[in-house]
Amino acid sequence: MIDAVRNRRSIRRYQDRPIDAGRIAQLQDAMLRVPSSRNLKPWRFVFVTDKPSLQALAHAKASFGEFIGSAPLAVAICGDDSVSDCWIEDCAIAAATLQLAATDLGLGSCWVQIRARQHADGTPAEAHVLKALDLPEGLRVLCIVTVGYPAETKGPKDDASLSWDRVEVR
Repeated sequence: MIDAVRNRRSIRRYQDRPIDAGRIAQLQDAMLRVPSSRNLKPWRFVFVTDKPSLQALAHAKASFGEFIGSAPLAVAICGDDSVSDCWIEDCAIAAATLQLAATDLGLGSCWVQIRARQHADGTPAEAHVLKALDLPEGLRVLCIVTVGYPAETKGPKDDASLSWDRVEVR
């Protein structure tokens, strides 16, 4: 676990290589095991591998999402705010767990923020994701996490770059 935390980096370039079903099942399993407030599990995880849907997701927001189209897998992390007022926190735990599990499996990943972001036409990016994935309008979209075999190499963050001044021990 500590190695996954230390080695996880935002990867935006992926090899043109599908992720095998066994690894995808392990990622799904990891996400379904995360805690949620009051165990309400307000989430919905949509695993996307087909190219037309990946391309549609790549254009859901105005910028910084184009690389979704070249990923072999994108996971839309959605929540139902009518189920829990902690949907954002619960979904964030699932997204972070997905990224750590991906790292542990030798995969790269990157969080693409969707909630509170806009499409190029000024409408909410969430609406474009819901439409691209044919999801119900009431569902909220926190983020999309891309996953794949890295086509770029990034080492762990240098210890000197860590913000130790933001840690207090009392």
